Amino acid sequence: METLSAVTPISPNVKAEVLRRLRLIEGQVRGVHGMVDKDRECKDVVQQLAAIKASVASLNTLVAETYARECLCSIESRDIDEVSRLFDLLKAAR
Repeated sequence: METLSAVTPISPNVKAEVLRRLRLIEGQVRGVHGMVDKDRECKDVVQQLAAIKASVASLNTLVAETYARECLCSIESRDIDEVSRLFDLLKAAR
């Protein structure tokens, strides 16, 4: 049987940034909806969808990095540096 772990929410400073980015992504999606509704060129729609995809990927990286740094149990300070290096490498590889 699985043991349920305590819920660890996103810290307040990161939460504010996550919510800010989500609002921006919502605006981008509404913009694309309007572009399609107004029969804009496919190329323009594709470009905006690519921008949304990049925004979501960046947000996902932020949340995953926050989880690794703040939410995993028992991370020693030297391990946090290793996690940071790993995320820098993963960001560069995107």
